[in-house]
Amino acid sequence: MYLDSVYKTRKKNNKENVSGLLLSLMPVIGFLLFGLVPMILAIFMAFMHIEGFNFDNSYFNHGQNFVTVLSDSIFWQSIGNTFYMSLSTFINIILALVVAFLLTKNIRGKKVFRTIYFIPYVCSVVAITLMWQWIFNTNYGIINRLFTAPGQKPTDWWGDAATFTPCLIIMGVWSGTGYGIILYGAALTNVNNSLYEAAKVDGANSFQSFLHVTLPAISPTTFYLLITGIIGALQEFARPQIISDAGGPNNAGVTVVFYLYRQAFKYYNMGVASATAWLLAAIILVFTVINFAVSRLWVSYD
Repeated sequence: MYLDSVYKTRKKNNKENVSGLLLSLMPVIGFLLFGLVPMILAIFMAFMHIEGFNFDNSYFNHGQNFVTVLSDSIFWQSIGNTFYMSLSTFINIILALVVAFLLTKNIRGKKVFRTIYFIPYVCSVVAITLMWQWIFNTNYGIINRLFTAPGQKPTDWWGDAATFTPCLIIMGVWSGTGYGIILYGAALTNVNNSLYEAAKVDGANSFQSFLHVTLPAISPTTFYLLITGIIGALQEFARPQIISDAGGPNNAGVTVVFYLYRQAFKYYNMGVASATAWLLAAIILVFTVINFAVSRLWVSYD
C-alpha cells in the first residue's frame, strides 16, 4: 500500500516535471529559431557579398561591407539623426517625473489622469504616427490652422529638414511619457516617509527634500527608464519610415535602422545590411556598458 502511494506520487511528479520542461522549452526553441540562428547567420552575412535574398554567387569579401558602411556619409548622418531623435527619451523622463510627482498630491481623479496619460503608450505606433502626420499636415493640419495667420504661407512641417525631426520628437514625447509616469508613480509612493521626516528635522525645505531624498530613492527607476529608453531610441525606425518612406527632406528621417532597412529591402545589399546591424549592436552595447558604469556614481539601491 505504501509502495503504491509512493509510486503514484513519483509518477505524478514526473508528469508535472515533463509538462513543466515542455512549457519551458517553448521560449528556448523560439529564441534558437528566431534569435540565435539569425544572429549567427548575420555574422557570416556581414562578411559576404550577397546579391538579393539568396546565397547564389555569394562570396566572402573580407570585411568590405563594414568599409562600405563606414565610408557612407548617409550612415554617419543616420547616427546623428538617431541621436537627435533620442532627445525625446530625456524629455520623457523629465516630464514623467514632474507629472508623476504632481499626481502623488492629494488631487481628485488621479487614476483617471494616469489612465489618460498611459493610453498613448499602448496605442498602435502606426495609428499614432498617421494621426500626427495629419496634425502637422501643411494644408489641412490643425497646427497650421491654429497658428497660421490669414494670407500667411503655411509651414511645411514634414517637408523641411529643420522641422521634420522636432515633429518626431514631439510625437515621441506625447506617446512615451505615460509609461514613465506609471513607473515613477509606483516608485514615489514607495519612498520611505521616515526619510522625509528626518530631512524635515534637519531643516530641509521641500526642494531640498526632493533633491536629496526623492531623487536618490527613485534613481533605480530613472536608471531603468534611461537604459530602456536609449536602447529603444537607437532602434528608432517605424515613425520616420511611416512619415516618409524616402527618408524625409535631406535624409533627416533616416535613422540607423532605417538605413539598414533600405540597404536590405531597397538596394538588396544584405551583406551591407548585416554589417550595419552589427555596428548598431556595438553602439548599443557601448552605451549600455557606459550607463552601467556611470550608474555606480548616482544610482542608489538602499
